[in-house]
Amino acid sequence: MTASLKATLAEANLAQTLRGMGAAARNAARHLATLSAERKLTALKSIAAELRAGAGEILAANARDLAAARAQNRTPAFIDRLSLTQKSIEAIADGVEIVAALDDPVGSIEAEWIRPNGLNIARVRVPIGVIAVIYESRPNVTVDAAALCLKSGNAAILRCGSEALNSALALHRCVAAGLAKAGLQTDCVQIVATADRAAVGHILTGLDGDIDLIIPRGGKSLIARVQQEARVPVLAHLDGNCHVYVDKSADPDKAKRIVLNAKLRRLSVCGAAETLLVDRAAASLLKPLVLALLDAGCEIRGDAQTQGVDPRVKTASEDDWYTEYLDAIMAVRMVDGVGGAIAHIAKYGSAHTDAIVAEDKAALDRFLKEVDSAIVLANASTQFADGAEFGFGAEIGIATGRLHARGPVGARELTTTKYVVRGDGQVRP
Repeated sequence: MTASLKATLAEANLAQTLRGMGAAARNAARHLATLSAERKLTALKSIAAELRAGAGEILAANARDLAAARAQNRTPAFIDRLSLTQKSIEAIADGVEIVAALDDPVGSIEAEWIRPNGLNIARVRVPIGVIAVIYESRPNVTVDAAALCLKSGNAAILRCGSEALNSALALHRCVAAGLAKAGLQTDCVQIVATADRAAVGHILTGLDGDIDLIIPRGGKSLIARVQQEARVPVLAHLDGNCHVYVDKSADPDKAKRIVLNAKLRRLSVCGAAETLLVDRAAASLLKPLVLALLDAGCEIRGDAQTQGVDPRVKTASEDDWYTEYLDAIMAVRMVDGVGGAIAHIAKYGSAHTDAIVAEDKAALDRFLKEVDSAIVLANASTQFADGAEFGFGAEIGIATGRLHARGPVGARELTTTKYVVRGDGQVRP
């Protein structure tokens, strides 16, 4: 058998396998849509218990992924996203239990009214159906996606990147065990158990119409490919080029705490601040902020005024204002008040998360109203851009588009609506 024939057969087998997963997911979605809130609650608690019980296996699998990543000289931010610990597994299990305890969005009535002809019309939340989640180096997405899809009554097909596949498979085994112990079909949450990149292409076709929504989690190249090639709707999470603007009215100590936390608490998260904007009328605030960042080990790339603060400050290029570093690097620029900050964010930002530090109510109100991002914060760190911090228990991502969902995508955002109309023999004249 020639190499080309072997490749053709392998591709055909992969396509057949994925179509089978799609059909199984569609069948599971019909089952999930009818489940009571109590059945889903039991299943989620069972999954959390299996995660805790399987921690040793999960950590062993993660160690294999980490060894491979280090051998490939992956960046510290990449290693951070990939790493699991006993503490983080416990946090993942806790997140599943928080999702379990949330109000069930399925069946909730958003609005209800009676027409003059007596028709009773209600807008009711229902599951989307089958959701495919394509993600890269964050193994925790395996569980976050499973929990949120289950809570919202959706079947899930998960496709993890090769870098985290061992970890994801170990986590999925716990999810499947939890589903089985709760008496649910394990097809409710399936994972593509191959690193073959061709799997993504098949998923993007929609698997013969069995996939209703695709959610990508990863770098720009993955998001771009999914948006360009998908034949079904996509809920996209773009890069997090997040800003902190320090107004002339800001409390200096509050500004320092927020800026340091927003940039340095955790470098690899999408809510990490990448650009600091300082009001030109508050030049006295610039130096202490820049020195605090430099002394904490953060590289600064600044405009001319920022370079004058300290010789360690490097010259910022035009590209720096657009860049999501995911590293101990921050771009710093002086701007002309809140209007200058809003203009800078509108030009260079990614509509993800942006914050203002100020005491002046007019400045706060204007920033919160005019910055068109999924999340805007006043006097708080951008690192609160997280579904768990919003009380969602977990998230599948921060949606930066303007349709269907925006901001942290939790269980409610994974539902849609239908209209239920009740009559008593009415006919239209």
